[in-house]
Amino acid sequence: MVSGPYAAALVEWREMIGQIYKEIRATHEADSRRAWERFREQRDSLYKHHSCSALTDAAKVEFNGFPNYPYDPRLCFTAEVEYSANDTLHSARISEAELPYRKIARANFDYQGKAHALGIFWLDIYGGGIWIPVGDETNGETTYGGGRYLFDTCKGANLGMSKDGRKILLDMNFLYPPSCSLNAQWVCPLCPPENKLPFRIEAGEVNMVADARPALYLHAHGA
Repeated sequence: MVSGPYAAALVEWREMIGQIYKEIRATHEADSRRAWERFREQRDSLYKHHSCSALTDAAKVEFNGFPNYPYDPRLCFTAEVEYSANDTLHSARISEAELPYRKIARANFDYQGKAHALGIFWLDIYGGGIWIPVGDETNGETTYGGGRYLFDTCKGANLGMSKDGRKILLDMNFLYPPSCSLNAQWVCPLCPPENKLPFRIEAGEVNMVADARPALYLHAHGA
């Protein structure tokens, strides 16, 4: 439950996340690697210093930045958005109760000569937002077992879509794990099975700790 001064701090946190992603959208096309480097610098600083960070105070003292795979331009895609004729309803159990979300579209892209797709979900909470979780064959090994996030516009994480909504940037180098991978006090919806890709995504953030157990946290239901 959010209350007291923490509420104001959380508003600031989300504004800062939004500003980081605004810079990504403005600079990615010209120099995607540099946009990623700036993203890492700003994300590391935010998590080390801000009161809303999922890192504990003790962890912040030792924290020197999240480990990442090297930037790989081959894992950056501009996907075609295919909107669904019928929304698919889902829900995830979180600490406050149920988090309803709907599949509203698919992001279609090609990799290594094969067609792939990720579900684009809409979080049906006040204000709403696009959510794109991503699973792959590194989960449970070098990356968090419950998958990682690429978009979470409720929190400001928005790599960008075209104005007509028909294209979306899927740069896997910007993948990051949910906060529950860092702190057991956080409860996050994890990647539904349909968004687990059948290959290794050796890009984005890797496990900061070796013993990350997604089974301890609450998974999305109905996917």
